[in-house]
Amino acid sequence: MKVDMATASNPAGRTPQDITHRRVLHVAVPIVLSNATVPILGAVDTGVVGQMGLAAPIGAVGIGAIILASLYWLFGFLRMGTSGLAAQAVGAGETAETGAIVMRALMIGMAGGAIFVVFQTPFIWGALLAAPASDEVEALAETYLRIRIWGAPATISIFAVTGWLIALERTRAVLVLQFWMNGLNILLDLWFVLGLGWGVEGVAIATLIAEWSGLALGLWFCRGAFAGDQWRDWARVFDPVRIKRMMAVNGDIMVRSIALNLMFVLFMFQAAAFGDVTLAVNQILLQFLEITAYALDGFAFAAEALVGQALGARMVASLRRAAILTSLWGAGACVAMAIGFAIFGPWLIDVMTTAPEVRAEARTYLWWVVFSPLVGMASWMLDGIFIGATRTRDMRRAALESLAIYVVALLLLVPLWGYNGLWLALYVSFVARAVTLWRRYPALEAAARP
Repeated sequence: MKVDMATASNPAGRTPQDITHRRVLHVAVPIVLSNATVPILGAVDTGVVGQMGLAAPIGAVGIGAIILASLYWLFGFLRMGTSGLAAQAVGAGETAETGAIVMRALMIGMAGGAIFVVFQTPFIWGALLAAPASDEVEALAETYLRIRIWGAPATISIFAVTGWLIALERTRAVLVLQFWMNGLNILLDLWFVLGLGWGVEGVAIATLIAEWSGLALGLWFCRGAFAGDQWRDWARVFDPVRIKRMMAVNGDIMVRSIALNLMFVLFMFQAAAFGDVTLAVNQILLQFLEITAYALDGFAFAAEALVGQALGARMVASLRRAAILTSLWGAGACVAMAIGFAIFGPWLIDVMTTAPEVRAEARTYLWWVVFSPLVGMASWMLDGIFIGATRTRDMRRAALESLAIYVVALLLLVPLWGYNGLWLALYVSFVARAVTLWRRYPALEAAARP
């Protein structure tokens, strides 16, 4: 019966033993493609407002987007925690638990989004107070935030949907979901901003519509979880032991997410202190970094699913093989990204802005994003491995240690080398997180032994 349940959770009939290059690519490639559309969307947002020929709208969209991303990613544990827990349930053959997991996660997502909507005024006020931008940028950013905040319940709930689909290796569904959301967003961007002249407001409205339509499509993809009675087996859904484990995992990931997001918020705010032009340059360069992170996440997500299933089945050799194969493919992707940025970087900068001073300064600092895939690869891949194993306490500790090292690096390097020092401090944080996680990997394998 246990084998039948496992097969029902994994329609492809794969088992944790069957970890091959082909299976890694089967999971990873749709995620690479779908995640690549996310920073493309950011680039289009930036490029559309960049056609206005002014630095302030670019900076406003950049600050508004990173504020919301930081707030929402406090609930990023729903994507990661759901993925790890559901993958382990699949590996252990616990079909009923996979339905209960997605139900718990959706309840948390809707509740968390409602909190942001109800308390939007203090959230927005506090975030803009911390951002040292000009009055013009802050006014535009507030308009953007007050529109987009209404998409919070949908955006956070999509984290849960995506994590559940990844755990079951249904990454083609994730690809379709992202293509729908980001494709619709891009079309509405072009219509609202370039066609109707709505400016920053048009970018925000386009994203809001895409978020809610994306949740509806995602729930349809998860209809298998609601086909039986497991999703409304309230004794299981509210089981104290399982809830306690879920809360422990999610709590650790939340702390980890806060620490990592704080790094990027500090990075963005420090760039704002150099003036509106540098802030616009920083927003453009961050699109390259996001392209790297989202593309590499395809292989990190494959590690989550395959490592999680291997751990659920208590197969250490399969766990190790999953970690090695996904990391090898991740390294290859990073080399390709670095070469692509070196060749096409100047052209992409020109696409994203028409402001001459922004173009010139962005080219000056382009080399930082050329090397970022190579520097950040180990930390991103280890994240995926540890999420799949739900070794979230180790991730929390590594993130806090890395944040402390990053702050010290900022204090030392920015006064010495200005904007170059800001990027060097970010590089230091990548290396620090990789080292702190790698030190804890042996304990991860030990936990998977029968």
